[in-house]
Amino acid sequence: MVKKASPEQRRELGVFLSSRRARLHPKEFGLPEGPRRTPGLRREEVAVLAGVSVSWYTWLEQGRDIQPSADALQRISKVLKLDRVESSHLFALASREEPAVVTSGAVTDGLEMLVRAINPIPAYVRNTRLDILAWNDAIADLFVDYGSLQPHERNTLRLLFLYQPYRTMILDWEQMARGMISTFRASRAHAQDKAPFDRLVDELSDLSPEFKEWWQDTDVKGFDEGSKRLQHPDSGHIEFTYVALTPEGRPDLSLVTYIPRHAAYDPES
Repeated sequence: MVKKASPEQRRELGVFLSSRRARLHPKEFGLPEGPRRTPGLRREEVAVLAGVSVSWYTWLEQGRDIQPSADALQRISKVLKLDRVESSHLFALASREEPAVVTSGAVTDGLEMLVRAINPIPAYVRNTRLDILAWNDAIADLFVDYGSLQPHERNTLRLLFLYQPYRTMILDWEQMARGMISTFRASRAHAQDKAPFDRLVDELSDLSPEFKEWWQDTDVKGFDEGSKRLQHPDSGHIEFTYVALTPEGRPDLSLVTYIPRHAAYDPES
């Protein structure tokens, strides 16, 4: 059974669709460019390309109480050129997927043993809310001793915006922070219980003007692999490839590892 989207979800869905439509170029679809009041495709153009009525698509963007079918969403996703993560976000906002993600599940003994066993490769386990649930000594030495923090402080997004050493140590900090916001936004859309996400949003919006501004964006993306550059106070300039893996049967968790890209890095230094 499909869960009905809340008014807030419908509003978010409309904003998301509008923002994706605005980034498209008419010439990509063989449409006349001409003078346009706003950038991107018009609503009626998206509707025609997706094979839905103009009034129905307009209602969808306006957040009206309608229930789009999976087929209609797939066609809209194709027209808007959504990638895998964006398409999943679209379906989640429309409540066309049963959310199966839990945000506060416990870490199994085996997973915690694995995190410790791969030391000295820095690693931790986080949930979809970006709470850090288990870690090894190498990641604590690299960033912060998570054991010295209160449980609610062990959150990647919170640390990025409120823990000053993260700002000075992480090169390309803004890019990393914006990326984490988009990952968090996508996870929130899938979560059955959005209250823990919203509490963190409220806290960071009160304490960080940057977060408050960037949270208004609509971008969503995965954050499962990439590079990170640090200017570490002890080890100097370090570059890592980070990889986030989802344990079998635990879509609510990610095992995140930081693999040094230069052999010169000594985690024991």
